[in-house]
Amino acid sequence: MFDLSHLSRRKFMSLAGATGASLITPPGLIRPAAAAPLPAIKEEDAIVAFGHVGPITDEGWTFSHNEGMKAVQAAFPKLRTLMVETIPYSADATRTFRQFVSQGACMVASTSNYGDFFYDVVNRSPRVAFLEADGRKTADNLGWYYIQHWFPTYVVGVAAGLLSKSGKLGYVASFPLPSCYTSSNAFLMGARTVNPNATLQVISINSWFDPQSAAQAGTALIDNGSDFLFGIMDEAAYLQVAERRGVWAAMWNTDIRRYGPNSYVSSIVLDWKPYYVDQVRKRLAGTWTGSTTLLPMGAGIDRDKWGEKVPEAVAKQADDVRTKIMGGYNPFVGPIKDNKGVVRVAAGKTMDALELYNWDWSVEGVSGLGK
Repeated sequence: MFDLSHLSRRKFMSLAGATGASLITPPGLIRPAAAAPLPAIKEEDAIVAFGHVGPITDEGWTFSHNEGMKAVQAAFPKLRTLMVETIPYSADATRTFRQFVSQGACMVASTSNYGDFFYDVVNRSPRVAFLEADGRKTADNLGWYYIQHWFPTYVVGVAAGLLSKSGKLGYVASFPLPSCYTSSNAFLMGARTVNPNATLQVISINSWFDPQSAAQAGTALIDNGSDFLFGIMDEAAYLQVAERRGVWAAMWNTDIRRYGPNSYVSSIVLDWKPYYVDQVRKRLAGTWTGSTTLLPMGAGIDRDKWGEKVPEAVAKQADDVRTKIMGGYNPFVGPIKDNKGVVRVAAGKTMDALELYNWDWSVEGVSGLGK
């Protein structure tokens, strides 16, 4: 069994059976499995369970998934839902997911990647549909889902490059995982399209939800010269630091501008509601099969409304890039060097969705994350 106690909801695992997939912007990357669908179930007999990595009050990742559960409840009022918050990365996770099954759940959504703590239950429950956020495996009764966050992050990076006076950008990361590599890389690459000399310093705090550590990291980044903070936290601590120190900041998950209205630039906002409703509808109808889904910009993830202090010219220049991406433009084209100067993506090669999803090295100009 994998030891996941030191990792996060986005643990990097090898992707089984997905090599060769190409990048698809809207309507997104969807790779259906070949297995026969699970049988239909009446709405009044259905139980759908959600297992979360954090508290639903975090105003971040878990909050956004809980909004998805509420959408399921509204769309299918006759079914029952189960929910457990703050599931640890331990054998307690296995017991929680096993309990969902014993309570009669016909579908179980894990909003974090729990590795074998989750797969042990999946393998023992072939008639239950399982969904895994940030997963890497599929089976007859298992699918994974995530968001193409790199595109709106690139757009926000363009704004950062225009707004920063020092060219020194700061990033508060959780762990050295693909979601953080991809996010920090996309952010700096967007910034460098308008400020080629921009750099990005990363500080990892080994948590998704630790306001004190996030605030300390934000303070350290500003003390070191950063005048724009970004990150992938599930709360607003470094935004509050940015507000006090008079620098710009962009966030993740939800609109939390009220914690720093003068510093707030935008957020990478998530919307799982249509996805969860669609998955439950298929499960009830007997058409659900395990599949892989990367929700695209404009349908599951996007940038938030620009902050009130963001100049109109900056917003327009960044949104021009967003419009291009929505039209099919992919800015992740080689040559792309890593932070040691080695060309990792050859000239003319376009990174596809799975390469972006599984990115595990830092681009030139990024320091502090790891590789």
